[in-house]
Amino acid sequence: MHETSGSHSEIAVIAAIYFSAVDEKEIEEDMAELDRLADTAGASVVARVTQRRQSPDLAYFLGTGKLEELKESVISEGADLVIINNQLTPLQQRNLENALEVKVIDRTALILDIFAQRARTKEGQLQVELAQLNYLLPRLTGKGIELSRLGGGIGTRGPGETKLEADRRRIRRQITRLEEELDKVRKQRLLQSQPRHDVPVMVAALVGYTNAGKSTLFNTLTGADVLTENRLFATLDPTLRRIRLPNGQTIVLSDTVGFIRNLPHSVVAAFRATLEEVVEADIIIHIVDASNPLSHKQSDAVYEVLEELGVADKPIITVLNKMDLVEHPQSLQHLADTAERTVALSALNGAGLDDLLDEIVEIMNERLAVIEVRLPYNRLDILSLLYDTGQVLERRYDPDGIFVRAEVDIVVAERIKEFVRSKVNLRGEK
Repeated sequence: MHETSGSHSEIAVIAAIYFSAVDEKEIEEDMAELDRLADTAGASVVARVTQRRQSPDLAYFLGTGKLEELKESVISEGADLVIINNQLTPLQQRNLENALEVKVIDRTALILDIFAQRARTKEGQLQVELAQLNYLLPRLTGKGIELSRLGGGIGTRGPGETKLEADRRRIRRQITRLEEELDKVRKQRLLQSQPRHDVPVMVAALVGYTNAGKSTLFNTLTGADVLTENRLFATLDPTLRRIRLPNGQTIVLSDTVGFIRNLPHSVVAAFRATLEEVVEADIIIHIVDASNPLSHKQSDAVYEVLEELGVADKPIITVLNKMDLVEHPQSLQHLADTAERTVALSALNGAGLDDLLDEIVEIMNERLAVIEVRLPYNRLDILSLLYDTGQVLERRYDPDGIFVRAEVDIVVAERIKEFVRSKVNLRGEK
């Protein structure tokens, strides 16, 4: 449990129902994750209530006995917030608030609230606001008075109380306006990213369960200062940096938002900008917190999102991170066996980083070709491109132009094919 501190504005009791045969260890880890989510949002968790049921109660979600237990915890702990680790219907949420006499939010509202705090780019902020309004639309009936009485806080940030008290028509107009504004911002972002596509440098996207150490690895590899902290969703907006590999080639690294189990589909839209970096990437680097006892479950959750994005067939390097904290490395054998390429490292102390870079180089080598080109003297831009994106093996200034022999990505070779005199892929294909 987290102790109440000055940074926590609300005192929360968390609760969940488990409908399938889940062992106690998994329930404990699941509730600990909800605790960390609440902490990230700014609440101090003082009690937990869990229940096993075949199905939720239609009116109150929890059964009668557990509802009483939950109410006793709220009163005895002086809580002003209840967070349910499942998704509530608008009716269940209203009934729980009436019964408990405190604000009640579900997992979706909690995650959206964190996103509302963390989004930094204009696009991210618009996407979060749109997701919140779509979530709140069916919950507007009678909510204006209740939310005013409950005093705002977690689950009410973003659109703000005045929007929540507006009628449905006004909310729908706001949603339409946000969708139009988002469309403009996306088009602008695509134009801004065009220069990166004009210079065909390979992109490797870092993905992983939230808090797996992606941003720490990103900072270690690039020398950047991306926010790293022991909180969920520390990174929301994508960050890009170029790095030079041991063989002299350049690659762009993209740090992305952390995934999470049971992430509602409505929430996925709130970080589309980051997910598009994954879709466009040439290599996916999947970071796994090897020290977490549920690392295999977290890995499965990441693969579900990758499947949903249609990118699971791209080259994937599985990075078993935080190996300095692993007591029994043999317990990770299953993850290593099921992954195509596996690297064990510690992003914090740098051990094993060379192995990761070697894997990246190996994947890039599969796409390399040795080309010979003859460039006119007025096309020094292409010579610069060959130096920036590949390795120049030979350069000669002749009367009729510049002869260059270089090792480049096949995408680069295709782009300048009118100047290519010969090409041999490193795998021996001509």
